[in-house]
Amino acid sequence: MRYVRTRRLAAALPATALAVSLLSGGALGAGTASATTVVAAPVSGEAQVRKDLRKLEASFKGRIGAYAIDTATGKTVTYRAGERFPLLSTFKAPLCAAVLHKARISEPGMMSKVVKWTAADMKPNSPVTEKHVEDGLTVAQLCEAAITMSDGTASNLLLKEIGGPAGLTKYFRTLKDPISRMDRWHPELNDWTPKEKRDTTTPAAIGRDLRVLTTGNALHAKDREQFIAWLLANKVGDERIRAGLPKTWTIGDRTGTNSDGFGGGNDIAVIWPETGAAPIIMAVYTNRTPGLATDNKTIATTATILARGLGKL
Repeated sequence: MRYVRTRRLAAALPATALAVSLLSGGALGAGTASATTVVAAPVSGEAQVRKDLRKLEASFKGRIGAYAIDTATGKTVTYRAGERFPLLSTFKAPLCAAVLHKARISEPGMMSKVVKWTAADMKPNSPVTEKHVEDGLTVAQLCEAAITMSDGTASNLLLKEIGGPAGLTKYFRTLKDPISRMDRWHPELNDWTPKEKRDTTTPAAIGRDLRVLTTGNALHAKDREQFIAWLLANKVGDERIRAGLPKTWTIGDRTGTNSDGFGGGNDIAVIWPETGAAPIIMAVYTNRTPGLATDNKTIATTATILARGLGKL
């Protein structure tokens, strides 16, 4: 399947120069050593990523967690990748994967089932479901709303289909992810503080999940194709990872946002630098001191730094 979508090109970051020092020792001549050249060892991609993200983090006035892997080579670059961050609405991607998996293995016809709800079920940030209180939507349409428009009510209705937040935690475990967890419904799951473990993941854990869902066998081939199609169709992620990478790259993603408290902003993505290439998997999570707004530019710049660290820019 060919995935095509345009992206905005990020401004280039300055490259790290190789330090070269020439020490003179007199005129050239027999029996004399007149000059010695000392060349600094090149900085590895991982070391440069950490250096650049430490600097970015200081100006950001918050915390950045990042993970990226080139699935063609296995090369990985990370920063705070083992630290916990709130899932926020990034959970809607693995949630829809869990729904696809259930429909495939135990409930044929589930994706075309029509789900209905009442006005009392409506939650904040539900631009699609608010228009269908009377007629409802199919499970497939709810997944599309949850991933492409981050519809909150749709995500709660889908959680009910797989056994609630505990059902999503169980699905994480089937992906061999012992870290990611869901404990609450939308929007309560966004209520997070640095000591909170509920409704959290790490950039490395969710990155590995996204890899097996988009390039592995966690989903049936047809379901994997549908899952990727929803990510590619996301309409609310253009200012994050996508903004930090060339517009010619093909990118599917799912964002998460909470400007209140410590929530911050997140984005997870599957990325094709060119048609037919093995994808890059990327996860960027941030949180800030209360009172500071979500900073999309920092997420975009982090994506640029990660792609550079992988040698793709």
